[in-house]
Amino acid sequence: MILMNINEQLQKAKEASYEAMGYTTKQKNDVLEEIKKSMLSNKEKILSANKKDLENGKKKGLNNALLDRLELNDSRIKGMTTALDEVIRFEDPIGKILEERTLYNGLRLKKISVPIGVIGVLYEARPNVTLDTAALCIKSGNVVLLKGDETAFYSNEAIIGAIKQGIKAAKLNEFLVQGIDARKKDDVLTMIKANNFVDLIIPRGGLNLMKFMRENSQVPFIGAGAGVCHTYVDESANLENAVKIVVNAKTQRPSVCNALETLVVHEKIAEKFLPLLEKELNAKNCEIRADKKAGKYLKKWKLADEKDWETEYLDYIISIKTVSSVEEAVNHIRKYGTMHSEAIISESKKAIDYFFKNVDAAAVYSNASTRFTDGGEFGLGMEVGISTQKIHARGPMGVKELTTYKYTIEGTGQIRG
Repeated sequence: MILMNINEQLQKAKEASYEAMGYTTKQKNDVLEEIKKSMLSNKEKILSANKKDLENGKKKGLNNALLDRLELNDSRIKGMTTALDEVIRFEDPIGKILEERTLYNGLRLKKISVPIGVIGVLYEARPNVTLDTAALCIKSGNVVLLKGDETAFYSNEAIIGAIKQGIKAAKLNEFLVQGIDARKKDDVLTMIKANNFVDLIIPRGGLNLMKFMRENSQVPFIGAGAGVCHTYVDESANLENAVKIVVNAKTQRPSVCNALETLVVHEKIAEKFLPLLEKELNAKNCEIRADKKAGKYLKKWKLADEKDWETEYLDYIISIKTVSSVEEAVNHIRKYGTMHSEAIISESKKAIDYFFKNVDAAAVYSNASTRFTDGGEFGLGMEVGISTQKIHARGPMGVKELTTYKYTIEGTGQIRG
């Protein structure tokens, strides 16, 4: 499934992008239908490959949260393929007239949506990303180079094989979707420096991956992933709701980027709120690391240090910080947040308005779990990642975020004087 020579892969991807930009909506939807069929017909092969990855992950000592992130089963594959139906139903984002006007000199100007071209995606142990990303890139007329990590090597190989089988059945260019061998580290460097072949890199991962990209990439990139997410429980909060929301945000699936990492609590409600919360977190076997003020109201906890405030645990661990005001909560988030997802639990409109206005993040919530920052939950069907940057896309990236635009100008012989 994988070409041995990365330079040949890059060349084939660029050539395929010229063809892909001209695909009709029907062609794109037909290939997605064929990919769905192929995924289902190859389900047992994919699950067998995933089992091999899970066994290797256990040998390497991956924690339960990361193993959950890696695992595929009947239900998850059904969910992945059902999401394809939603992408098929989406309006084609390509060829839309975004702006149209006649200039002073009679020239007719149109601003039209077009594919980005060749997109390279780097991601960690989540094999569902392989299918999601391929589907969104196909729908938006892009070609994609997929580079998962070694943890999900066999799963990704099987899924890409099924995708390619679907592309072949639809009689489209076989190089629309390619896998970059996760075992060849130098291939990643080659890809992120190949600005004559690759138009955009989307790295999905933690802060170390973002640092690597800043230091090495010669291709523009949109960072997607690192989520040191906070929830602030205000002094006016409904404590019953607060417990429910915090437990969900932390423990419903702790290995994902929109999971809660640091809880910020107003000191006036800490004495009443924290024992209620601790009981529920203990039931989920969630470790608590807290500052000294919070620790006074907890039975089983460790003292948090500076590193805890900046750590994306991706595990059943939560840090707790006490503050004296919403302003102090916002300042803490500004210092340690990664501009992903932040929440306030409050019955005060003034506090919520202040939080919404002053927290700089892709998604800002009031009285809800940060776990909703997701392409599917936002009605995008799937996502290629959650951008924590500001240009050109922010938050969950669906098909529209995988487009750019060009101007067409129609004249009748005009020249500039």
